[in-house]
Amino acid sequence: MAVMLKSRSEIAKLREAGRLVAETFEVLRPYVKPGVSTAELDQIAEDYIRSKGATPIYKGYGARPARDGHPGTPPFPGTICASVNEVVCHGIPSKKAILKDGDIIGVDIGVLYNGWVGDSCTTYPVGTISEEAQRLLDVAKRCMELGIEQARPNNRLGDIGAAIQSYAESHGYTTVHELTGHGVGRSLHEDPLVPHYGRPGTGLRIRQGMVFTIEPMINQGVAAVRMLADRWTICTADGKLSAQYEHTLAVTDGAPELLTLP
Repeated sequence: MAVMLKSRSEIAKLREAGRLVAETFEVLRPYVKPGVSTAELDQIAEDYIRSKGATPIYKGYGARPARDGHPGTPPFPGTICASVNEVVCHGIPSKKAILKDGDIIGVDIGVLYNGWVGDSCTTYPVGTISEEAQRLLDVAKRCMELGIEQARPNNRLGDIGAAIQSYAESHGYTTVHELTGHGVGRSLHEDPLVPHYGRPGTGLRIRQGMVFTIEPMINQGVAAVRMLADRWTICTADGKLSAQYEHTLAVTDGAPELLTLP
């Protein structure tokens, strides 16, 4: 595993990219309402990101040719991932996906700005949501926060995962194991991988200068997931709700610094 530690000047550039992601969430917020399509949200986000001189890093990302029995993966077509209700992540924006009162939608945004990546996710309520859905959102956000608190020098990645898993399971929820946080720098996905489950005191030791995401996906039902035929959209196996929150952080000599804030 080749983890690239970042200097203060590099972290400052990552913070600029992260700030643009946070601003894009605020631009989107008034449009997340019943009757709006996820394609409309995608276009609003893309227009704003490009107006600031940045590039939507997800658009066209991830293409893999078919090989050795693997069906391959098409390039991701959207600026945002728009994951509604039982969609865990990587939901493809669509004109046909119209938001309804009571939905929840996870929006994941990544940008490339002056050569550096910003990456974050939030889950919005649409209109008036149920108490059960709001409880899921509250627990998912707190899971992320508890994971972030563990991102300190000399802790281990297992401490992050354990904090997330313990809190989620204590509230009757599960954490998705197949998808992890990841390092961020000039590329969207760098080492290390950051699982959202685990045992305290295990895994890679955390060092000052690391920059990575913490982005737990918390399910209302079982932890298992399934991928749709589009090779991108990942849903809960049982059709129950899932929520996700994500920040990119830099490990400092004390408390971690969040880079994806307005």
